[in-house]
Amino acid sequence: MGESGGQPKGGIRPGGERARSATPPSMAVAIAGAVAAALLLLCPAWASAAAAVGEGRRLHTLFSVECGDYFDWQAVGLLHSLRKAGQPGGVTRLLSCAEDQLPSYRGLRIGHTLQVPSYSRHPRTGDWYPAINKPAGVVHWLKNSPEADNVDWVVILDADQIVRGPIIPWELGAEKGKPFAAYYGYLKGCDNILAQLHTAHPEFFDKVGGILAMHIDDLRALARLWLSKTEEVRQDKSHWSTNITGDIYGTGWISEMYGYAIGAAEVGLRHKINDDIMIYLGYIPRPGIEPLILHYGLPFKVGNWSFSKLEHHEDVIVYDCNRLFPPPPFPREVEMMESDPNVKRGLFLSIECINTLNEGLLLHHASVGCPKAQWSKYLSFLKSRRFSELTMPKYWKGQKVDSTITAQHVALSKTNSEYPKIHTLFSTECSSYFDWQTVGLMHSFRLSGQPGNIMRLLSCTDEDLKNYKGHDLAPTHYVPSMSQHPLTGDWYPAINKPAAVLHWLSHVQTDAEFIVILDADMIMRGPITPWEYGAKLGHPVSTPYE
Repeated sequence: MGESGGQPKGGIRPGGERARSATPPSMAVAIAGAVAAALLLLCPAWASAAAAVGEGRRLHTLFSVECGDYFDWQAVGLLHSLRKAGQPGGVTRLLSCAEDQLPSYRGLRIGHTLQVPSYSRHPRTGDWYPAINKPAGVVHWLKNSPEADNVDWVVILDADQIVRGPIIPWELGAEKGKPFAAYYGYLKGCDNILAQLHTAHPEFFDKVGGILAMHIDDLRALARLWLSKTEEVRQDKSHWSTNITGDIYGTGWISEMYGYAIGAAEVGLRHKINDDIMIYLGYIPRPGIEPLILHYGLPFKVGNWSFSKLEHHEDVIVYDCNRLFPPPPFPREVEMMESDPNVKRGLFLSIECINTLNEGLLLHHASVGCPKAQWSKYLSFLKSRRFSELTMPKYWKGQKVDSTITAQHVALSKTNSEYPKIHTLFSTECSSYFDWQTVGLMHSFRLSGQPGNIMRLLSCTDEDLKNYKGHDLAPTHYVPSMSQHPLTGDWYPAINKPAAVLHWLSHVQTDAEFIVILDADMIMRGPITPWEYGAKLGHPVSTPYE
C-alpha cells in the first residue's frame, strides 16, 4: 500500500552517464542474490511478506459502504489510516449502489472499489434496512471477486473507524475455526430468547462485532448464513424491543450484528474475543492498553469541542476543496485539561481520530487536483514532525484474548486434564414440572464436581416456546417436541428423550469422548466418570432396571 521508491530509470548514473555492464553474467547473478539477501535483512517487512505468502498468510481487508457523501468521507479517513498504519495486503471497499444512484455518484474512484448490488431496499421483502449491505456485499465479493480466490485471511472493518496499527489475524491469535473479534457486550439477545429462537445451539452465540479477522474458509462457510440470518432476525419484529436486543432504539437496527453471531454459531465458529483492540471514542481506555482501532460511532467531546458523525450525514467535505472538520484542541491544550492519566489518554485518542481524518481529507483533496491549501496553524500541525510522531503505527502486544472455548473449559483443564472429555445430557419439556427438577439437578451437578459441561435438551412446541419462562435455568439445546408424534399422532412425551439426543448429535459439534445421559428427576452426589465403571467404545455402562 506504500508508494514506490525513487530509483533512477534506465540505468542512468547520478552524473547522467548510462551504466555499462562490465560484470560477467555468473558474477552478476551472485551479486544480485547477495543484494537481495541484504535487502531482506535491511527490510524485514519484505521478508515477512514473502514468507507470509508461503505460509498461507495472504491478507485482505474489506469494509462496506453505500453510495453517498456520508460514507465517502468515512472511506477517505479509513483508507488513509490503513495506509498510515502499514496494513499489509489489499483493501477493498464494497460499494452498495442502487442503479438510480450510480449516474450522479461522484465517489467511484475512492480507493479500490467493488460495486455490489444494493440491498438497502430488500429485493424480496421491500424492507428498508441498509445495514444488510454488509453481509450482502461480502457474499458478492466471495462469489465475484478474483481477490477472494487468492486470499488466506480476511479482516472486516466498519467504515467509521480509524486504524492505528496493522491488524494481522494470526498475530491477534485467530486460527482456522476460531476468528478474532471485538467484544460487544450490549448484544443482550445472545443470552435470551432471541438466540434460542434463531439458532440450534445458542451456547455458541458470541457477543462480537466491530472488527472481524478470520480465515477465508470460515468466511465462505459463514457468509450466506450471515445474510440469511440477518434477514430472519430483521423479520422477527416481535423481538426487536430494547430489553431483548439491547438496541437502544428498539427498531431492529442491529439485526445484521445478530445475523453474524447467529450464522457463526450455526457453523460452529468459536471466537477469540478481545475488549481492548477497539475503543469507542468518549470511553476511557484501560490502563496500559493501546487500542489499534478508534471507533467514532457515538458522539464524543474534548473540552468545549465535540464531534458527531450524524451531524455530517449530508456533508460534501470530500468534494469541497481543502475544507476540513472543525479542528479539535491541540495536544498541549489537552495536557492542561485533565489530571487523570487514563482520562487524558482517552482525550488524546479523540483528537488523534479527528486529526487523522482531516489529514486524510487534506491528502485526498491534493490527489484530485485541489489548489494548495492556505497556511494555518492547524495545517502546520498536521504536517509537523510532532503529529507524525504522535500517530506512528502502534503494534499489538499480545493483550489478553478471551476465547469462548477456553472460558468454558478453563476450570476443567486444570483439574481434569488427565481424563477423557465428558459431556452430560438430560431431557426435559417446556413446563414448570420439569423446571424445578432442572434446578435441583443443575445444583447437584455443580456441587458434584462432575467434569465437562452439561446440556439440557428442551423439547418444546412453537406455541409452548412463546410463553415459556425457564430459558435461563441451564445451558439449553432446543429441540422440536415429539410429544404428539408428527406421523402417528400418538401422545407419548417420553419419546422426546431419544428424539432430543438424536437432534443434539445432528446439530452440535462436540469434542467429548464420553456422554453421560441422566434423567431430570435425579440428584448427583459425586462425579460420574464412565471409564471408572468400565465404559469404553462399544461397551456402554448403565444401571440395571429389573
